[in-house]
Amino acid sequence: MSAQPDHAPVPPHAPAPGAPAELLAQLRACRRADTWVPAFEREWAAALEKSRRTFSLAGLYEVVQNWQGRLAHAQAVDAFLASDYDDSDAVDLAELRRRRR
Repeated sequence: MSAQPDHAPVPPHAPAPGAPAELLAQLRACRRADTWVPAFEREWAAALEKSRRTFSLAGLYEVVQNWQGRLAHAQAVDAFLASDYDDSDAVDLAELRRRRR
């Protein structure tokens, strides 16, 4: 019998070597650049420092993947916000967490 779990987590795939620079260029061209570029740079610097201490690149990959996702979905979020969809019946997750405590 093996002690290995049968559902081992899949490690994140490694982004291309130039992905962070390309991502930063895309963020600078985005209409949210004034807020997103500093946020990306802060997260990237923190992940870079952590990777230096831990010798792990996983945090760097995660930052790149998270920001690629934000960029990829920004247009859909803008369209949703512009649609004036009534989401007043939505559940406030922060309120639910407070109730459970």
